[in-house]
Amino acid sequence: MSRYARFLKSSGRGHAGQRKAFAQLMGQIARTEFGVNHGLTPDTTYEQFRENVPPRTYDYYKPLVGRMAAGEPNVLVPGVCPFFVVTSGTTGTEPKLLPVPEAMLAHYRRGLRDTLYLYSLRTGHAGVFLGRHVHMGASTALIEANGLYCASFDGILALSLSPWVEANLYAPPSAIAEMPESSDKVFAAARAMMHRDVTLVAGTPADVASLALAVREAASTGKRRMTHLQTVWPNLECFLFTGSTLGLFAEHLRSSLGPTVNFQEMYAAAEGIFAAQCENINQGLRLLADNGVLFEFLPYQGYSEANLEKVGAQCLPLEKVQINTEYVLLVTTPAGLCRYVPGDIVRFLSLDPPRMQFAGRVGLELNAFGEHVTETELVDTIQTVCARNGWQAVSFHVAPYHHRLAAGQTINSHEWWVELRTHTTRTPTANLLGPELDAELAHRNPTYAAKRACHGLDFPTVRLVVPGVFDQWAQGQNKAASTSKMARCRSDRLIADQLAELARYHPATAAIFSPENLHAPA
Repeated sequence: MSRYARFLKSSGRGHAGQRKAFAQLMGQIARTEFGVNHGLTPDTTYEQFRENVPPRTYDYYKPLVGRMAAGEPNVLVPGVCPFFVVTSGTTGTEPKLLPVPEAMLAHYRRGLRDTLYLYSLRTGHAGVFLGRHVHMGASTALIEANGLYCASFDGILALSLSPWVEANLYAPPSAIAEMPESSDKVFAAARAMMHRDVTLVAGTPADVASLALAVREAASTGKRRMTHLQTVWPNLECFLFTGSTLGLFAEHLRSSLGPTVNFQEMYAAAEGIFAAQCENINQGLRLLADNGVLFEFLPYQGYSEANLEKVGAQCLPLEKVQINTEYVLLVTTPAGLCRYVPGDIVRFLSLDPPRMQFAGRVGLELNAFGEHVTETELVDTIQTVCARNGWQAVSFHVAPYHHRLAAGQTINSHEWWVELRTHTTRTPTANLLGPELDAELAHRNPTYAAKRACHGLDFPTVRLVVPGVFDQWAQGQNKAASTSKMARCRSDRLIADQLAELARYHPATAAIFSPENLHAPA
């Protein structure tokens, strides 16, 4: 930890780490078919790299990864790639298959290590390393095919651990970790770790909330009720979360885990571990600029995926970004992905050191009617409204809604699908929620307010659903899904119509939504 603290002071803004990562990546990629086809050599400069390699999404890399999964060598990485990660695909898109060479496993290992070092430095002690770390999530089992192995992101992270960490920190036992994500797995982990010394729990907010409930119920006997997780694990000090922001789970988790549990956020995905919390969460996450990934940032204003391959020259390296500007993130990784667009939007809060925050996902803003509402604004809106009224939202989704009033009369609005936690002090109804959500969103988003003022958008429609509808949706997607990772908004009705079917809600006035009928007569 002391050495890492000195390293952080010397690394400053991370520019030297980015130059080192670029040189290492060029040396690796030059020995691949991709590198040869794009004229990359170990001596390629960054300017040449930007000119030769356009930014690309997964659609370009999909057939190349497919060839690698069939055992073909030297496609994106030197030699045959032994491991592949299958993403969860919980945002309404199909799961993706990505390569994981040994260099990528080393990147994951360093990212996990540095995340815990940053946590220990901000708390001032190393107590988190003195007990077990319980990770909850998808199955960690490896699936073998033709001598190659596939796993979930949780499985790949477990595979990247050093032998010491695996023997002394990682939990639950492998037999439980390899179980599919389910309530049975949660209860098995709770029973296995009941009498162990646990200092850290990790996973998505939804997974950890389920674990906390299962452990407390298993430990409660007779009139002795466990009110939070620290009553069972007194040395529990850290909740490490990734995969989604805390969002709707924040207050519930604070009361479920214990009064002195620290929350530590890690910005991680199958494409890499990009940043981790080093100070108060409101100060952003420190970019891990020295862990082998090259970062670039494309200004989000005017972004269009259709023109993505033509805007490579507009992408900025870390040393040229500015604070409080939204950027589309591009990464070049040890997995052979060059100028790859994961689909995330970020903004920097400071440059020395570089601290950023997640600002949304490309293509998942609510913009069917030109309102440009982001996921972050919607989450903040419903959290504020619920806090004001003593409610707790379990999950929600917002979609465009096309009303047919009468022949030739149509209006456009937003449709909120909301599940609230039961036993609130004030009975919530759609009539109470609608006006407050409308006013709060208008306060946060001027474009939405202008659309409402000029009647481009009508009053929002709120659908309050019974408990369990969102969990049913997640289970029905045939993915390693959880409601904490679902898309909170889309500019189509893909998720909304699925929720309508589960909730058995089929209003006769709801027309099938498509961009073509936005302004068409009924």
